[in-house]
Amino acid sequence: MLSTLANTHTERMAPIMYRAILNECSYSYNGLHTHRYASTATTTKTETKNESLNKPETKFLFPDAIKPEELPKARNTRLVSMRDFKHMAEGKFLTKPMFKHPVWTSEEMEGIYYTHRKCKTLDDYITFYFMRVLRNTFDFCTGYLEPKDKQDQIRIAKSKRRMTREKWLTRFIVLESIAGIPGSVAGFLRHLQSIRLMRRDKAFIETLLDEAYNERMHLLTFMKLGKPGRFARLMLWFGQGIFANLFFLTYIIRPKICHRFVGYLEEEAVLTYTRCLQDMRMGLNPQLYHTGIPQIAKDYWHLTNKDTFYDMILYIRADEAKHREVNHTFANLKLRQDRNPFAKDVPNDPRPQPLSDTLKTHRGTGWDRKDLIL
Repeated sequence: MLSTLANTHTERMAPIMYRAILNECSYSYNGLHTHRYASTATTTKTETKNESLNKPETKFLFPDAIKPEELPKARNTRLVSMRDFKHMAEGKFLTKPMFKHPVWTSEEMEGIYYTHRKCKTLDDYITFYFMRVLRNTFDFCTGYLEPKDKQDQIRIAKSKRRMTREKWLTRFIVLESIAGIPGSVAGFLRHLQSIRLMRRDKAFIETLLDEAYNERMHLLTFMKLGKPGRFARLMLWFGQGIFANLFFLTYIIRPKICHRFVGYLEEEAVLTYTRCLQDMRMGLNPQLYHTGIPQIAKDYWHLTNKDTFYDMILYIRADEAKHREVNHTFANLKLRQDRNPFAKDVPNDPRPQPLSDTLKTHRGTGWDRKDLIL
């Protein structure tokens, strides 16, 4: 069935065009090559070279979507191959998710965009540039080319190095296999600390374990679609072993550095999924758009049979944006004395506060401690 979807005709792109035409504002790049980590709090016409990634998806309009026959045969990856459709079926004993996922509106999810928190301290610079080293290595291993603007994105799509469905799944699987580590390690260490000190943890453990569970659900979803080869699995085993132990030791000494690192890592995740959404909307990867959704994803994100792979990626990007907000906020707190501000709403107070089950109060760069009721 997947091979049939791969040979879709131009008219199959109508859902993408219909979704884009509903938007009111046109999409354009200004071609300026300023630093892509410039502040995005107020977007202007002269802001960043990744201007498209710093605006909500609802502002995009693509009347010139690429036709499938215009895309050349790509140089594909061997790290991950597509599974047969029968492997998407679940067993009869599939359990429901333990951590319930909140229901978000399409408007809230379309409003998510790439935001970078500027480095302010030495710890920020150390964690940010360490993350950049990992990001560049990650790009090389997954065959990813970051576009500078819309024209560059189309140029890459029309070359042999364009992102195929298998390349995207490789990138997703590698990313999510690492992203599930920080929440579980941090939650485990805070659990031990709570037992050792014989006091409550002020609700950090639940949020951290929920984050780890959420990232694992991302991985399990993509594993239903893609099958990593032996080399990919070996690479993931080594990467997980090294990163998990390094994160474990660092969290014992400097937990705030770890949360800042995860915040920057989630910024890159939002950037990756935004690029993927753009590729589908521009018609640069029709195979990916028409990929089926596993049942595990439908149960977790409350998706229906009418929802597409595009809708699922919207949810996943929103998840990553929430982790970005949470970890940048945790890095701003005094973790030994402050409570988890995402755990409980503050009644009878007009000041906006972060919430775990909504995107309405979302702040991509995190909440400053002075703005929180702790």
